[in-house]
Amino acid sequence: MAKDDVIESGAGGGEFAAKDYTDPPPAPLIDAAELGSWSLYRAVIAEFIATLLFLYITVATVIGYKHQTDATASGPDAACGGVGVLGIAWAFGGMIFVLVYCTAGISGGHINPAVTFGLFLARKVSLVRALFYIIAQCLGAMCGVGLVKAFQSAYFVRYGGGANELASGYSRGTGLAAEIIGTFVLVYTVFSATDPKRNARDSHVPVLAPLPIGFAVFMVHLATIPITGTGINPARSLGAAVIYNKDKAWDDQWIFWVGPLVGAAIAAFYHQYILRAGAIKALGSFRSNA
Repeated sequence: MAKDDVIESGAGGGEFAAKDYTDPPPAPLIDAAELGSWSLYRAVIAEFIATLLFLYITVATVIGYKHQTDATASGPDAACGGVGVLGIAWAFGGMIFVLVYCTAGISGGHINPAVTFGLFLARKVSLVRALFYIIAQCLGAMCGVGLVKAFQSAYFVRYGGGANELASGYSRGTGLAAEIIGTFVLVYTVFSATDPKRNARDSHVPVLAPLPIGFAVFMVHLATIPITGTGINPARSLGAAVIYNKDKAWDDQWIFWVGPLVGAAIAAFYHQYILRAGAIKALGSFRSNA
């Protein structure tokens, strides 16, 4: 085993024994063999259902909150009702925690094209799998929001359909920056929580990967709901825009694709080439073979 693949114990050995870890080999760019594997289609179905459930619960929470705080519908004390921004953030973060926990062993629990894109750039998934996942996530999001519209048709359009839109008073540059930073936090957390080196080094600390990922989503929502309604998930933004289908949602849609994809790319580069020193290792390997 190469020196870089060994976690050294502390001086004198310490209480915990040294742990070995091995990074999984990079996923092939195009793996045609996957197309004949049931595991791929099972994972795609899991991503579709997970994203459907995610959008159904979260958008229903947003619509319900807006109805409960509408003075014309709920009376003069409406402003004190509803789950509040904190409750909406918990709905998004809590559902990610639950769904990643449920699907991680099947599909990896991406539930977000930005996460899939970041993992693809890091060679954690093949191009074939990434494309299938993103299509499934977008379709699942549309179906999830469609269910909300079917069950709450009287309120869906009235309260904005849960669509992401840039809030008044903020420039598009500010909205784009908020989406980039928010997605960076999420994807960076995904890489850190699933890092095999970290798991080996800190094996004495039980870390449930979905928990920090869900908390990252929760914290980002607290910060960016007032700016963009918080996208950080292109499927979530697209699904709501398709079903709501109003000009404002479509005018701002590019922000919720460009921002998350750029943020995911930065997070993948930062984790793989800075924290994990991928660039230095590659340079060392090149020199040793020269």
